[in-house]
Amino acid sequence: MKKSLLILILCLAFQLNHSQETYTINGETLELKTEIDGKLDLLWNVIDDEYRYFVRTENGTITELKNTRDENNDYKEEYKSTLSELTGMSTDKLKLTLYSLRAYIDAYNSSADPNYTSSTTESKAQFRLGFSGGITNNPFVGNPENKKTPMIGAELEVLEGHDMPRHSGFLQARQTFDSDDFPYSTTEFSLGYRFRFVNTETFSIYGQVKFATLNLSNATFTNESDMEVDVNETSFDIPFIFGVGSDIKVGENSYITLIYGELFAAFLDNQGNFSTDIAIGYKFNL
Repeated sequence: MKKSLLILILCLAFQLNHSQETYTINGETLELKTEIDGKLDLLWNVIDDEYRYFVRTENGTITELKNTRDENNDYKEEYKSTLSELTGMSTDKLKLTLYSLRAYIDAYNSSADPNYTSSTTESKAQFRLGFSGGITNNPFVGNPENKKTPMIGAELEVLEGHDMPRHSGFLQARQTFDSDDFPYSTTEFSLGYRFRFVNTETFSIYGQVKFATLNLSNATFTNESDMEVDVNETSFDIPFIFGVGSDIKVGENSYITLIYGELFAAFLDNQGNFSTDIAIGYKFNL
């Protein structure tokens, strides 16, 4: 067992070292990964928490693809003119993302070299991991005094494999906590879908629906004999819970997210209180 583990670690180390090389570019020593190898190479890495992209021509010249800001804080998009000069191809719709650059340079290599074999495959999906926290009044649970309690959540979102996806699915886990005034808590796992009806480069607004939920709940109440009773329940529902949300881009691959998660449900009764189920969070591309 130990021998097999050691071999696996050595193989992973070899692959990591094999996939990265050290370059000196404008006096800066960088370790870069080769994403595409062809007439025009694409090199990149995450350096000091920043995605940096480079292209290498057949004569070995390496040029960084930049997108700096001017005095008005507008992006200058230098990478577009750099690539346009090198390839002669339009860069109007090109984004400074690994997915977009990979597709662009792969297309150029395929058109410029009949012997070029694409080493990339079109991504079928993108993944985002998110964490959030907020408050809820548990709108589908009896709550006569409309008490609000804290909640936290985490989710894995699966999006279409292109720059501005509209459709996505998500797997979500969240925990709502009890309080002295409202002794009810639940751990919920849900499966859902989102559609971005406003979708720009910097933010999106979407509607969402939870198709299926699994709740592990705990409640404490006083019975007719004035005795406290703890009840633990597990329930699976197909509730179709609808909500809305927004993702606001704050970095190359990160977002602040605002979610009004449980506005109403098709197959669960609201228990008399207008829904308060609001969370703020952070998510990032994997």
